[in-house]
Amino acid sequence: MRRLLHAILLGLLGAGIVHIVVLLLVPEFTERDAWSRLAMASDLYKMTRLDAEAGGAPVVKSVDPLFYAAACRFDLAEGMVRIKAPGSVPFWSVSVYGRNGHNFYSFNDHTATGSKLDTVVLTPAQMIDVRRELPEDLQGAIFVEAPIEEGIFVIRAFVPDDSWKPIVEQFLEQSSCELQDY
Repeated sequence: MRRLLHAILLGLLGAGIVHIVVLLLVPEFTERDAWSRLAMASDLYKMTRLDAEAGGAPVVKSVDPLFYAAACRFDLAEGMVRIKAPGSVPFWSVSVYGRNGHNFYSFNDHTATGSKLDTVVLTPAQMIDVRRELPEDLQGAIFVEAPIEEGIFVIRAFVPDDSWKPIVEQFLEQSSCELQDY
């Protein structure tokens, strides 16, 4: 009986220590989400390289070494956002995330017209306005209706070998994330 009581007390003491450590670490993890890290690196509507190849530590960890990536933060309360990238790379994919980090839309170059990246992210209300009179320059764009106000748009481009590095870097550096008025 004495050993059982000793084991129970030791278990409770260990569980208490673990819970205290977890509670003390919560602020450390919550302030370092993708939105916060991007906010420290750049402003809204500015493409920011995420991979370590851009120089320095990556903005977001766990980036695949065969992919270069860039992201921009946006606020749909200010208007819809248009993301474009010129040129051609072996493969690209994009994802749209809410501020909380939940991915709600993804597609790749096989979905886009002519494998060109031209996307408009907007709210359902903004989509209704755009559909009334679709501007000619948006004819080939992919429209993403976002049920959010603030979000992150991430572009990933595949780098099959070193000869593709400059081309993929140029693709990401020339990509744009702009607030649109329509």
